[in-house]
Amino acid sequence: MTKQGTIIVVDDNKGVLSAVKLLLKNNFERIVALSSPITLPAVLREENAQVVLLDMNFSSGLNTGNEGLYWLHEIKKMQPSLPVVLFTAYADIDLAVRGIKEGATDFIVKPWDNTRLVETLLNACRKNSKGKSKSESPKVVFSMYWGESNAMKQLRMLIEKVAQTDANILITGENGTGKEMLAREIHALSERSRRDMVAVDMGAITESLFESELFGHVKGSFTDAHADRAGKFEAANEGTLFLDEIGNLPYHLQSKLLTAIQRRSVVRVGSNEPVPVNIRLVCATNCNLEEMVVQGKFREDLLYRINTIHIEIPPLRERKEDIVPLAERFIDRFCKQYDKGNILLSATAKEKLREHPWYGNIRELEHAIEKAVIINEDGILSEAHFNFPRKATTPPTEAAVSTLEEMELQMIRKAMEKCNGNLSAVAAQLGITRQTLYNKMKKFGL
Repeated sequence: MTKQGTIIVVDDNKGVLSAVKLLLKNNFERIVALSSPITLPAVLREENAQVVLLDMNFSSGLNTGNEGLYWLHEIKKMQPSLPVVLFTAYADIDLAVRGIKEGATDFIVKPWDNTRLVETLLNACRKNSKGKSKSESPKVVFSMYWGESNAMKQLRMLIEKVAQTDANILITGENGTGKEMLAREIHALSERSRRDMVAVDMGAITESLFESELFGHVKGSFTDAHADRAGKFEAANEGTLFLDEIGNLPYHLQSKLLTAIQRRSVVRVGSNEPVPVNIRLVCATNCNLEEMVVQGKFREDLLYRINTIHIEIPPLRERKEDIVPLAERFIDRFCKQYDKGNILLSATAKEKLREHPWYGNIRELEHAIEKAVIINEDGILSEAHFNFPRKATTPPTEAAVSTLEEMELQMIRKAMEKCNGNLSAVAAQLGITRQTLYNKMKKFGL
């Protein structure tokens, strides 16, 4: 029998949780048991659940069933199509019926019949999958680690406020700080979360294909246009459009993007008919767009249009208290990915991670942890597992460089220090592309 994915069971009785987990282990791949609904919103963001089994009463002193109805409404706010089966005592059947009127899929009466419980939950999953169109199917919700630093706590408060609106958002920060992850978190918390977030790397689109990629084209509009094709704007309709590396968009193309944003419509290449689009726009860059406006490299009117809300992600070196918790999350992920047992960080390793400047930010930390987990054999990550290039204290001399690779390493490291970790500026100073810089950083473990 094919198992369903994930079920979330919420009940304050630990005996009930244990019994339900035992009963459902052959029917679901993953069973998440919660003894309190307080953590339910966070769990819903992290788990791609197929159904929730929700008790009507909890141990907070309320025995009216209204607490269950409250959490039913909260679930439906976050994920309107997620099936919720209510768990209730015989005396509260009227409340359960009220719950169904207010969005619950079904209810189970305690003490329950095992067969009835399993069938009800499986039927809820089946109805959910059959009743959805492709665009409404469950999405994997990306979970962002906010951390303990004051800067990230303030950032989280801002995000939770603005995510519920349709305001255009500009996310800035150094490479590797998690700008796309933050964009996905904004989308997940928004009213558009049941639709797609379409991500576009503006630095990777060639100028000749810009209009076709973003606005679409009609058959025969150019040599390789063999059929009508919707662009990214149309693909993101009713959802979120994420334009990454917006600072890399050439100046002469910026007016076309501005026109589409202002008119809330696009015209496919080869067509004269405007296609209305309803999107929430989120942009990201590691460039200083205000400075680019002064230099004549970025349109001021476009900046105002995309910058309704400006969010700056602080670099990892400015929130040292988040380094070790992030490292431990990566350890857990890579242990599962590479089928390793539990691996712990030693005290000296933690200190070494805290003191490293992390010019590559979270991405650099992730790569360092992945490498350490792969080579680990004894279940403990010591400082020896993290071999970072030493920061030069004196200018390099010709005698200190013996190979071409060493010269490259020193040049890259010096440019990173001079540009404060801004990789676009580093690449420009060295006269290489960002992709070439990324490849060399990976090669040298930077």
